[in-house]
Amino acid sequence: MTTYYARHQAPVGDILFVSDGIALSHLQMTAGKYVPDVGNDWVRDEALPVFDLARRELDAYFAGKLRAFSVPLAPKGTDFQKRVWTALTKVPFGETRTYGQQAAMIGQPAAVRAVGAANGKNPIAIIVPCHRVIGANGTLTGYAGGLHNKALLLKLEGIL
Repeated sequence: MTTYYARHQAPVGDILFVSDGIALSHLQMTAGKYVPDVGNDWVRDEALPVFDLARRELDAYFAGKLRAFSVPLAPKGTDFQKRVWTALTKVPFGETRTYGQQAAMIGQPAAVRAVGAANGKNPIAIIVPCHRVIGANGTLTGYAGGLHNKALLLKLEGIL
């Protein structure tokens, strides 16, 4: 199976898209943590339809005109991580949750640290909105794309 990639400039900096040609497997801020290394066998394709849709939706989101994304997603991770990431997609635009609330959402209220670790490994930033998860005391905690970008996204959504 071929792996495709493209880049996009956004208010949070340079973004790397990765796809199997059908769905996004990664959307990462290149200045952040956990950015996949572009493989020698990866194909750069800026015109891939899934990348075009992701660009249009991100641009609309940053312009304040989009609250929910429709681009197809295919994140790769453990079953637990996928449950955590699915729960993230249920946190509405303009709202936040704590790590404890997110752990309760997946039916594992004692798994707060594991939920935090899974959030940190979220391969599809912004669209799978881990930026909407904050500390129990209301502080901004951990964000692979940088806390300044987490604050930017929450301001964009009217939270800060």
